[in-house]
Amino acid sequence: MSVTSETKPAPPPVETIDVKVDGKIVTVPRTTPDPIGGKPLPTTMIQACALARVDVPHYCYHPKLPIAGNCRMCLVEFGTPAMGPDRKPILNPDGTAKIAKSPRPVIACATPISPGMEIYTNTPSVKQIREGVLEFLLINHPLDCPICDQAGECKLQEYSVDYGQAASHFHEEKVHKPKQVNLGPRIVLDDERCILCSRCVRFTKDIVGDDALGFVNRGSYNTLTHYPGKPFDNNYTLNTVDICPVGALTSKDFRFKMRVWFLKESKSICTSCGTGCNIVIGSRQDKIYRYEPRENDAVNSCWMCDHGRLNNKWIGREDRLTEVRKQRAESKGQKTESGSDLSNWQTVLKEISAKLNSAPPNSVAIVASARQSNEELYLLTKLAKRLSALTDSVPRLGEGDKLLLNADRNPNSTGAKLIGIATSQMGTNLPKIAEGIRKGTIKTLIVFGEDVTKHGIGAELLGQLETLIVSDILPNATTKLAHYLLPGCAHAEKRGTFTNVKGRVQKFMKATEPSGDARPEWEFLHELVFHVTGQNGFVSVEGLFNQMAKEIPAFNGLTWASLGETGATVPI
Repeated sequence: MSVTSETKPAPPPVETIDVKVDGKIVTVPRTTPDPIGGKPLPTTMIQACALARVDVPHYCYHPKLPIAGNCRMCLVEFGTPAMGPDRKPILNPDGTAKIAKSPRPVIACATPISPGMEIYTNTPSVKQIREGVLEFLLINHPLDCPICDQAGECKLQEYSVDYGQAASHFHEEKVHKPKQVNLGPRIVLDDERCILCSRCVRFTKDIVGDDALGFVNRGSYNTLTHYPGKPFDNNYTLNTVDICPVGALTSKDFRFKMRVWFLKESKSICTSCGTGCNIVIGSRQDKIYRYEPRENDAVNSCWMCDHGRLNNKWIGREDRLTEVRKQRAESKGQKTESGSDLSNWQTVLKEISAKLNSAPPNSVAIVASARQSNEELYLLTKLAKRLSALTDSVPRLGEGDKLLLNADRNPNSTGAKLIGIATSQMGTNLPKIAEGIRKGTIKTLIVFGEDVTKHGIGAELLGQLETLIVSDILPNATTKLAHYLLPGCAHAEKRGTFTNVKGRVQKFMKATEPSGDARPEWEFLHELVFHVTGQNGFVSVEGLFNQMAKEIPAFNGLTWASLGETGATVPI
């Protein structure tokens, strides 16, 4: 069995045409999909320039939004083949088509290309046009770059340097507009910085389906606002901060927290639901400051929901589990108030391995969270097979929406099912595990990333176990009862892969270091697998994934390298 990308029929050939951008011939598709409806639309000049790797400055244009054509920053000059009275191209002496230059510029974002067209993006006239547009945009714009939260990511700032002029002809008093306006629970607006590009208006209306934003007043007094009496509050409001080209819209969560040029950016995956939105984690000194969406047209386009974006505070909680612990011995270890002993990885893994090696068949059960990576679940199946253990994962459901938020709140339910740690009806084995403990047939329980006391295996049942081995990130009722407690890592503190609800296998990369003695679960699981089963060779996450892909039928044909940055889809 191979990945689905290899079994799909070849797409029909794309019709292309040749145009010339600043003297360079480039072949571009005649049409491109509509970002909203998907229907083919004529390819525009700005898209042709992008394919030719020629930068055309723009504000209102966004490749995933309907075209507005209102900022005029992308004005360019162009020419088309001159036609004679017989409607045939006029040729130069060398046989090439004679180009008739248009008498006036056009906006590149909304003007379709045609065969033989020549586009000029760097002429003296175009440069003068850009200077004029920028001068108008800066007439009433506050010159507060040093204190603006968008500094370092502001297109007005960048284009002013690249395409603007040092002096302005405007000497009158600036028009002042409202500042620090609460548009909604997560968004603050500085109307003086707004350049009326309308990206936020189009995103909210055409992508989210919530026609909540618009402009009021006229001329220099135009201001952005929300519908009267209705705050700007849907699950995707923070995307408007991403697409705002200036510092008009800012996130209350990130506002004035950190200068963006200090942040380290790491490519990762959102773990708040089964969609698996691609994200960039912004961190500094092992502290996470923000999540931002990363473009992947196969998963989340370039958007993400507010629920997932803000769900990262738990990673830095002060009560994180950071120490390896085992149940208090009579005369060993360092005593603590919690009734357990501090220990170390080597000692604990050795003791756990000895207990598992001596455990009778069918006396062990494993509850593995579908928030663990594919690699970790694969290693747990290795233990389960050796111990003839009953396994399951906990289903986690919520309310989804029509855009990105999925009702499955586990990031890796599909992976848990494909790898075999969970059944197709996740959670059906949990009552069997509880009954096995009650009857005394299950004497050892291994729990990864779940509080099983909330899922039918209460504290009284856990107290009947001979051995309770727990790995988790935050304390809960199950970790308090553990005979062996192994501190694990958040996804931002390790590498691995998840499989989303549509079968997309995607990498997530390490952004921060774990706290204390916490370790990525796959690292100490591979040691347990070696001590219990004798199987080795899993010393790197790349090698572990490649080995898993050879053994798990659904992943056959994949390699760590072939996943790239956007992943690959497997049959589900």
